[in-house]
Amino acid sequence: MMGLENFSHLEDKIRRTAELCQALREEKESLERELDETRREIAVLREENIDLEKQAQRLLKERESMQLKVEAMLDAIAMLEMEAESVKK
Repeated sequence: MMGLENFSHLEDKIRRTAELCQALREEKESLERELDETRREIAVLREENIDLEKQAQRLLKERESMQLKVEAMLDAIAMLEMEAESVKK
């Protein structure tokens, strides 16, 4: 009887080991799918980041251009005011 109990005990261990291996395999597959999805998301975010950087650079250039235009207009207004004052005198 002792041999049969040992065999049954060994059989239970093998079954639990097989179940654990199956659970680990499923978890690994799930993690691999999650990793693939995360990699895809990272690639999309990198592209979005590149687009946003380009947009930020474009906006900075536009801002600089507008600033130069405003400064030129202010200079022109100052010149007109100086001319108007010199005409008044």
